[in-house]
Amino acid sequence: MTTTAPDVRRVPVPPRRRDPRTLAVAATVVVVLLVVHVIAWRTTEMSFATLLGGADGMAEFLTEAVPPDLSWAVLGPSLQGALVTLWIGLLGTTLSIPFALVLALAAARGTAPGPVTYQAARGLLSFLRAVPDVVFALVFVTAVGLGPFPGVLALVLHNIGVMGKLWAETVEDADPGPPTALRSAGAGRLQVAVHALLPSVTPQLVGLLLYRFDVNVRSSLVLGLVGAGGIGFLINQSIQLFRFDEMLTHILVVLVLIVAVDQLSALVRRRLGSDT
Repeated sequence: MTTTAPDVRRVPVPPRRRDPRTLAVAATVVVVLLVVHVIAWRTTEMSFATLLGGADGMAEFLTEAVPPDLSWAVLGPSLQGALVTLWIGLLGTTLSIPFALVLALAAARGTAPGPVTYQAARGLLSFLRAVPDVVFALVFVTAVGLGPFPGVLALVLHNIGVMGKLWAETVEDADPGPPTALRSAGAGRLQVAVHALLPSVTPQLVGLLLYRFDVNVRSSLVLGLVGAGGIGFLINQSIQLFRFDEMLTHILVVLVLIVAVDQLSALVRRRLGSDT
């Protein structure tokens, strides 16, 4: 006994009707973006002609910078400055952890003691995040003088704002199951945070911490340009003295440092991912 396949008719797909209002909104957005970019282009004085006109100066700069000065008189202080930059980024990250964690719990809806505390914590985090670390560094350089110490203080304050915000959002997005179970058993907010929320989001918190450590090492380089110590101070000094071959040596050392920090962070994140 044979069976025949049923006769299947192909029904033409009706044309998709486009809402004229959607097209009008899309066209308006495109026009607004173009206008904004034109204003930004003129305000920032963008000019490719000027860039091409400075090609001779850039060529002269590269001629003086290459080859880099790899003598130990330059490379030794450069390596020492890179270590100082690394320590600034490390302390700027780790010293901010307790303050960022407390503010994160106060700025998360599920763990905040009340609306007043929630808004106050959010406002403080926004302020610390809004003020650039370079501005903090300039303030602390004025207060305590040149050196790595003001750089550490600047990174601590700015990192509290950034990491506290990231951690608060991570806590708010956590699985509500375990906290709900503890609340139904009569646990308080602190007990819920310690025994339910934080253990469930620890890998995410550590991942964000490693990301901020990576960023802070780069930021500590910039802080050195304003007198906060580290290899950034050596780069600024080389530029002011027109010793571009020494500057290139310091930049190459920075490149090695950044790659090493990236690889270390990636290794730790992979280990965390395999353990969870």
